[in-house]
Amino acid sequence: MLYYAVVFLIIAIVAGILGFVGLAATAAWIAKVIFVIFLILALITFLRRA
Repeated sequence: MLYYAVVFLIIAIVAGILGFVGLAATAAWIAKVIFVIFLILALITFLRRA
């Protein structure tokens, strides 16, 4: 899941450089959402092991 967040972040950076502002904003938002989901799932996993 972290892989997909990084992929969308790279897409956002490249789209921003090329001037596709709408695509860059959408890709950055998706990357943020996926990263937050990853953090929540990682926290749940760590707490369940304790």
